[in-house]
Amino acid sequence: MTKLHKKIYNKIKQYDRIVIARHIGADPDALGSTLGLKEIIKATFPEKEVYVVGHPVAKFKYIGELDKFSEEYYKDSLLIVTDTPDKARIDGVDPKKFAYSIKIDHHPFIEQVCDLEWVDDTASSASQMIMELAFETKLKINELAAKKLYIGLVADTNRFLFYYTTSKTFQLVSRLIEETNLKFAELYTELYMRPLREVKFKGYIADHLKVTEHGFGYLEINEDILEKYEVDAATAGNMVNDFNYIEGVYSWGIFSYDKQNNNIRGSIRSRGPIINNIASNYNGGGHVYAAGVRLKDFDEVKSIVKDLDIACEKYQDESK
Repeated sequence: MTKLHKKIYNKIKQYDRIVIARHIGADPDALGSTLGLKEIIKATFPEKEVYVVGHPVAKFKYIGELDKFSEEYYKDSLLIVTDTPDKARIDGVDPKKFAYSIKIDHHPFIEQVCDLEWVDDTASSASQMIMELAFETKLKINELAAKKLYIGLVADTNRFLFYYTTSKTFQLVSRLIEETNLKFAELYTELYMRPLREVKFKGYIADHLKVTEHGFGYLEINEDILEKYEVDAATAGNMVNDFNYIEGVYSWGIFSYDKQNNNIRGSIRSRGPIINNIASNYNGGGHVYAAGVRLKDFDEVKSIVKDLDIACEKYQDESK
């Protein structure tokens, strides 16, 4: 047990009421890490009040139910934020209003927002970090917590395909399966099941993908297209991982109109060019090879596409 693990454990032990939050536009890792941590805390300390808050995401409802936040939860409570590098992206709560706050995150550091922060950008996912926390302390992982954490990790690594999947990732997952008797194969059905309209939408993306001169692949998806296929910007963004292996495409992105926020939501991936530094210039950020942005309009898409095309050109020149 490291000093940091011990500090986090002691804070969890200290507070009778704990609120767990994550980033806006939650994905399976954000939900898996928060809901999994709730189950872990409740299994260890049944008497504690534990709430997982944030706006619900209908397509990921199978991961678990969220709790409705109340202003009274600020008083004398501990906040734990997972999978979120900066204050602006925390969904629904203000860390400074809690008695104490902790951040557990695997993104590159952006800013300190909590009293205690554990940031490990070598971890595959926030779910992996929650596994590590439990195994390194007296926290207890039951099968229900294991299911949520496994889903979060598998989704964020794209079934262990991404570069930040390490030997430590496999060691923790192996221990998770062994100690909880997790039936992990059963979890893939819910994680990867898609309605027919989404399968057809994936075909639309493949048919209309544009590729720049130097190998940046992208697609702009307006409101009419989203309505035609009955999908939203989040669904479109999640499909970016389905186009990892296209010959001659070194980086790629999907830019969709987000009706709820009246902006353009962009999800970007890479097989070589560094992209998070570019994303940071466009109201976004993320990992070296996986990032997201929020753009004002489709005119701004033209600008980021140009920057990403230059990044692809630079990558090819340096790889010669």
